[in-house]
Amino acid sequence: MARGGNEHRMVFDIRGRRKHVVKVVYAILAILMGASLFLVVGPVNIGELFNSTSSSGEAAKPYEEQAERLEAKLRKEPEDPQLLLALTRAQVTAGNSLLSLEPSEEDLTKALQKFQLASSTWSEYLDSTKEPNAGTAQLIAPALVSLAERSGSFQQAQSNIKAATEAQQIVAKQRPTLNSYSTLALYTYFTGNFAAAEKAKAEAMKLTNAKFEREQLEKQLEEVKKNAEKFQAESNRAEAAEKAAAKGNKGNPEALQNPTNPLSGAFGGGSGLAE
Repeated sequence: MARGGNEHRMVFDIRGRRKHVVKVVYAILAILMGASLFLVVGPVNIGELFNSTSSSGEAAKPYEEQAERLEAKLRKEPEDPQLLLALTRAQVTAGNSLLSLEPSEEDLTKALQKFQLASSTWSEYLDSTKEPNAGTAQLIAPALVSLAERSGSFQQAQSNIKAATEAQQIVAKQRPTLNSYSTLALYTYFTGNFAAAEKAKAEAMKLTNAKFEREQLEKQLEEVKKNAEKFQAESNRAEAAEKAAAKGNKGNPEALQNPTNPLSGAFGGGSGLAE
């Protein structure tokens, strides 16, 4: 099982031309999780999404030890869906446990490493089962959004947002609520699949109970859509600029590497990460 080889890939240091290519998108992406906290039903229950704790290293230790035990079992049964599911939860919870109210940069880095491991384990779990667990999908989705926040490129950010959206689809399908569908619409807009986002929005609208709720949801998701459109436009421009820069830096590959936390702080309080 390939785990741990890319633990540090989401932490970067921007230099050169790419710094200006990705800078604009930070503020755009900040809307994503900021908006998710205040959809029509009120703030998202962060405790429910993260099962988080305000302590750090010591709080994470039991889950890290649990993950080690599960990995040992998985070496014998590498495709056991229940073991993969349990490992995903242990890795995400270990990451969340590292996030105090004011986590250090080291805590954030370690938490993101746990989330990256959880992302890989979750992918393996999805390949091993036909009926994904909605509870764990709800746990992993915001962790994947946190990875998008710290991705080193638009491509990585979009990949993580897409994975978060797919996890949220599992939640909405099995637990169809206003929160699950409005969050699904929110994530889906940022994948660029606006037709699918509109369908999720329509399902959320069906679950509103009052005219005021419908109007507020409509207004908030329209704002999200506008910012998602800006994000897609910036992403397309950045991709073109990166390709052009790559051609101009063939003799100096370091000029396009080690870019600095390009999405750092982009998802605000909704990701559970604080700068």
